[in-house]
Amino acid sequence: MKKLLVTGGTVFVSKYVAEYFSNKNEYEVFVLNRNNHPQPANTKLINLDRKDLQDKLKKYNFDIVLDITSYNKNDVQGIYESVGDVPDYIFLSSSAVYPETEEQPFMENVKVGFNKFWKDYGMNKIEAEEYLRSVKPDSYIIRPPYLYGPENNVYREAFVFECAENNRPFYIPSNGDMKLQFFYIEDLCKIIEKIIKTHPEEKIFNVGNEESVSIKEWVKLCYEVVGKDVIFKNVNEEIEQRNYFSFYNYEYKLDITRQKSLLKESTNLREGLRESYCWYKNNKDKVNRKAYLDFINKNFE
Repeated sequence: MKKLLVTGGTVFVSKYVAEYFSNKNEYEVFVLNRNNHPQPANTKLINLDRKDLQDKLKKYNFDIVLDITSYNKNDVQGIYESVGDVPDYIFLSSSAVYPETEEQPFMENVKVGFNKFWKDYGMNKIEAEEYLRSVKPDSYIIRPPYLYGPENNVYREAFVFECAENNRPFYIPSNGDMKLQFFYIEDLCKIIEKIIKTHPEEKIFNVGNEESVSIKEWVKLCYEVVGKDVIFKNVNEEIEQRNYFSFYNYEYKLDITRQKSLLKESTNLREGLRESYCWYKNNKDKVNRKAYLDFINKNFE
């Protein structure tokens, strides 16, 4: 069995990834966190603070590191120096590394840089990528758009599900035509698994659904999986949409040609949202809510 380390392991992406690989017979899965939350099933906890690792991880002799929770250079450097030069290191970066001014769809060879919507988050991911590639050129970097699916504690599809369950109208920015690109969490795991098993020549991969959807289409699908019809109410574009909606006023698209060499098809958005809702119904307390409804109730109703 290969020894596989997942950084994090207690929330959304890192938890789902850890459990996905723990269900595979060929991996012995370890998770690195401070044990402040329930641990993923069938994994082994390394209870350490990632900011004080020193060389404490070298004794494990990991074959694979899935660095899911690093946000900046210091995070990656701490993990890399502690584990040593493992055979496979895969870093989950972000599409936030692409400047909004570049031509779309963004390809992996676009020059990365400051994005006015993502700001420091994107710049920190860029520094993390650059450090990792400088010390381990054969490492892999994955750049997703908006991830969704079971375990998602971010108030995105959960917000829409909540509105649908309470038979609320849905307030959409402008006419709701802005496009969003998503990627299902299990598809992300499949891409990681393909990289581990095939070691493709390309080292940086955009991932995402091939087709983007409009805000209106996405919300309608969310209501449908709840079993409800939606009534839309349009909001003047002069009102900052992050006050009442889960996404920035920023439309972008990733080129996923490289992804399709590893994963021919991705999960249908309707099916992915159905699985998301099944999880949400039983885990509402795990969602990090924001004050969208407070703003709506105060300003629109």
